[in-house]
Order: sequence, then C-alpha cells, then structure tokens
Amino acid sequence: MKSSIVIALSCAAILLGNAAFAMAAESPMPETKEQHDARMNWWREARFGMFIHWGLYAVPAGRWHGREVKDIGEWIMNNAHIPVDQYEKFAPQFDPEKFDAKQWVAIAKGAGMKYIVITSKHHDGFNMFGSQESNYNIVKATPFHRDPMKELSAACKDAGVTFCFYHSIMDWHHPDAQRVGYNDAKANPSFPRYFNDYFKPELKDLLTNYGPIGILWFDGEWIKDWTPDMGIETYNFCRSIQPNIIVNNRVGKARAGMNGMNRGQGAVGDYGTPEQEIPATGFPGVDWESCMTMNDTWGYKSDDHHWKSTATILHMLIDCSSKGGNFLLNVGPTAQGEIPPASVQRLGEVGKWMAVNSESIYDTQPSPFPKLSFGECTQKPGKLYLQVFNWPANGKLTVPIRNKVTRAYLLAEKDKALPVAQGTNGATIAVPSQAPDPIASVVAVEIEGSPQVTTGG
Repeated sequence: MKSSIVIALSCAAILLGNAAFAMAAESPMPETKEQHDARMNWWREARFGMFIHWGLYAVPAGRWHGREVKDIGEWIMNNAHIPVDQYEKFAPQFDPEKFDAKQWVAIAKGAGMKYIVITSKHHDGFNMFGSQESNYNIVKATPFHRDPMKELSAACKDAGVTFCFYHSIMDWHHPDAQRVGYNDAKANPSFPRYFNDYFKPELKDLLTNYGPIGILWFDGEWIKDWTPDMGIETYNFCRSIQPNIIVNNRVGKARAGMNGMNRGQGAVGDYGTPEQEIPATGFPGVDWESCMTMNDTWGYKSDDHHWKSTATILHMLIDCSSKGGNFLLNVGPTAQGEIPPASVQRLGEVGKWMAVNSESIYDTQPSPFPKLSFGECTQKPGKLYLQVFNWPANGKLTVPIRNKVTRAYLLAEKDKALPVAQGTNGATIAVPSQAPDPIASVVAVEIEGSPQVTTGG
C-alpha cells in the first residue's frame, strides 16, 4: 500500500469511473443486475470493515540496522533495499505467541465492523497462511507453526463477521516475479510462469481451505508484468471456485492511482478502492470503499505515533456512508500478535458510538443533500439520519426539505419526540441545548415520501 493525502475528485473522474465499471460488468463472468445486486448486498449493507496488515515486516517494525526507514512499514524490504536472503532471516524471529484470533474478531465486532480483510500475502511474498505451494509461510518457516488464517476464519464464523483476504499480485520474493529493486518498473519475463504455477494455485488454496470468503482484495496490479487478460482470468478463476465472492477492482489494470476508481481499458472487478482518500462527492450508482490507516502506516511501525483521533475516524466513517461508500479502517498488529493499544482504544470508542448510532450507518443510502452546514446525512426509505457535527447553539436544526415530517428524535433518546416546525425553507427541529455526543449526535427524521430538497439544501 502507498500513502496519499485526501483530495477532491473531479466530476470528470466520476463519469470515467462509472463508464469503466459499466464496461467491466459486461466482460468477465456475465451476470444479470439482479444476480450482481444479490452478490453485493451484504457488502453494501455492511458499510464498515477492518483492514489488517500483518506480516513478516512486523519484525523489523520500520527499522533496519538500527535506523528508522522512511515511509510505510510493510514496504521496508523495498525502501531499505533489503536483500532477499537477509529479509528471509526475519522468519525465524517471527513468533506471535500473543495472537488471539477470537480477541481480534471481538475488537472488530465491538467497533461495529461487519467484515475483516487480512493480508494472506503482501508484496514481500511471505505467506501468512499454510500455503501448499511454498515453504515460505508462517506455518513452515517460523517457530509459530500455526495457521492464523484458519483460526481467524473460525473466529469470524462464530462471531458472524465476514472473513476476507488481501492478496498481493506483486511478489518480491518469488524468483519468477522478482524485479531489480523489487518495485522496479521492468518486467520479469518469467512472470507468466509465476502467474500459472504459483499465484493461481495459492488462490485456490485460499478459496478452498478457509471456508466462504467474502472478498478477495487484490493489490500490486500496477506492475508491467500484470496484464488485463490476467486480471479477467483471475476474476473468473476466483468466482469459479466461490461464485458469490466479491473481488475489488485492483484485479484489473484500470485503477487511476490512489483515487481508486477505474478509467480507460482493462477494467474488471466489483468495486473501486480509493486509498487514504474519501471522494468529494462519492460515485453515484457505483460501489466503492475507502481504505484508511489510523496512523501513517499500514504494517506495524514502532516509530509511528501519529494517530488519528476518534473524532476524525468517526467523521470519516460517516462521510463515506453519507456518500454511498464503505469504510475499511486498518490496524497493523505487532510481531507478537497484538493490535496496538492506540488502535484498540480508538476502536473501542468508535464501538460506543456505533452501539447507539449504527442504525444511521448500516444499510443506508447516500445523503440527498449536496451540502449541510451542520454535518452529514444518510437515509433509508421514509427516514433521514442527520449526523450533526456542529451542534446549533440556538437549539434549532433546520433541514432543507419540503416533505412533511411525521416525527423527529435523537437516536440516543428514541422515545422522546422533538418538536418540529415546517416552513418554506424546510423543517426546523428543536433540539436540546447540549449535544448528546460531542463527536456526532444523530437526529432521525421520519418523512412522507422521498426527500424533496429545498433550494437552500
């Protein structure tokens, strides 16, 4: 993964993204709109997931020869130019004896997350599962000798959380996929052999030995070795084994950088993947998911203490939901198998908010309003959810709609109706002088018919 700052996306990019996704839907493994919607339904309802970047890179934890290596932790092999034979020496040091699959899943579920996407293999080529294709994996090459993916799969099943894999297309360890400098732009002429004899058999392992998989989240498709045909073949291969699986758009060749949406030729996959960005207006009619770090790295880095606040994380979750997207929030566990305490603390605080307000996130549709001065909005048929960041000092919350309001109330106090006055500029709700939640208070507004936004909306 690479970092990027949050930027606004242009209308042109949105149109191009929509067109590319429409083209992609007709090419690999055709299905009707009804079949596609049924396959995507759980993901669209979920809205919130946990990303887990965990691998051999947790051992150096961002340091090489006693010095911090700049940039993200899971890229240390590339960024510090560590030779393969030297990087392999981290494996005997990797013994995550504090790993507890049930605890990890409980942390995710407690935060209100509906699915987990974990790295089965990152770009360094080290397999975090009991691969049948290579001894370079956590079961055979480390003193741990356990398959954490099987344990997580079982824990997710017990908890009702959907289990998913991230799997890297790029591989800095395998000789048929290596490049000079690891991320070098030059192609490896042996890559087709890697694709057929190693990459696809490993995917088969993942899709046959770990139960139903919700998502295969690919990455590393930007290398020259990867072709549009490989993307389509991989998409079809995954769905031939598990027909209901969802595959992200990084399996193809059309992703336009960190904004994550498709442009031009080579588009394939079920949804777009903005990275470290939340699009300015969303992508109407197109499925997308923003992935985000809690600090500045994906994989664990001991020197990175630049943590986002709980308020920032919650506002990002709400922002994604209000624009019709999903939010995939990352944790980077240590080499000992622990999710960092700073992450656990923030997820616990997010969970407290979700325990009261998750109705305004799950299974919602985008806001009908171009902009709201006080915060964001999501909706369900006949109901608006106003996520108020800026609580009105005058105790009046004006909603720019023409619809008749039948009832308004705080999700924190569902049994107490709030007074509503309707006028030409919209409906004005009388709210308490103090916000129930300092980060985001949610006001539910029940209306007649579909939202009709006033000019001032």
